[in-house]
Amino acid sequence: MKKIISCLLVSIILIAACCIIYHFVVSTHNSTTKVIAHRGYWNKEGSAQNSITALQAASEIDIYGSEFDVQMTADKELIVIHDLHIDSIEDIRKASYSSIQNYQLSNGESVPLLSEYLDSGADLDDCKLILEIKSHLSPELETEMVCKILDMVANKNLQDRVEYIAFSQHVCREIVRLNPFASVAYLSGDITPKQACEYGFSGLDYHYSKYIDNPGWIQEAHDLGITVNVWTVNEEKDILNMLNSGVDFITTDVPELVQQLIARHN
Repeated sequence: MKKIISCLLVSIILIAACCIIYHFVVSTHNSTTKVIAHRGYWNKEGSAQNSITALQAASEIDIYGSEFDVQMTADKELIVIHDLHIDSIEDIRKASYSSIQNYQLSNGESVPLLSEYLDSGADLDDCKLILEIKSHLSPELETEMVCKILDMVANKNLQDRVEYIAFSQHVCREIVRLNPFASVAYLSGDITPKQACEYGFSGLDYHYSKYIDNPGWIQEAHDLGITVNVWTVNEEKDILNMLNSGVDFITTDVPELVQQLIARHN
């Protein structure tokens, strides 16, 4: 009888210990979920998407990074803007920089040159620069764009501050080819974690619906040693769902809300 009771006590202690360890592991993992401001922290007074003000605002709230979009004009200038169509210009990739430089963002700022944006980011040591290279008109132009961006980042000694994302698989693979040490995450959501790993990508960066449709991908990515980012998550229920799923990064237009939910969740 004493032997049975002893075994039961040992079993209870082991179960309790496992529960404590499990809770610790889950909490620790969730606590590492980091916040990335989508196109900077633009969703506040005086800011605008992809503006330098939005970058500075993101750095002020102690988040992991600020995402921004880079396009290349017909005369090979690198500019920070998302949309291809602005005012009367149908496709800024086919337009000269001079036809764009006077265009104003919603807060009155001009469209930043990438060089200007990186210079501003260089002073913000606590904020990663998540650089999205937008797709271009041909693989050759995408390769040229990648080369120009990598050279500029290197010349400004920002290699450890800049991480790259792209919808173009060609862009991502060119970054890996030209700089195998760069952090590169793929956005399109049309390849598995195993394929991303085989291509040398360091992470997935998919719309949250892709992880709902493929619930095993997050764990598979972690098992392969690559990171998991999710975009663009703005609703509380979706943010909590992604936190429960164990993603590494959440890209959002409401970075302070995500910070609050992470703190509450942990």
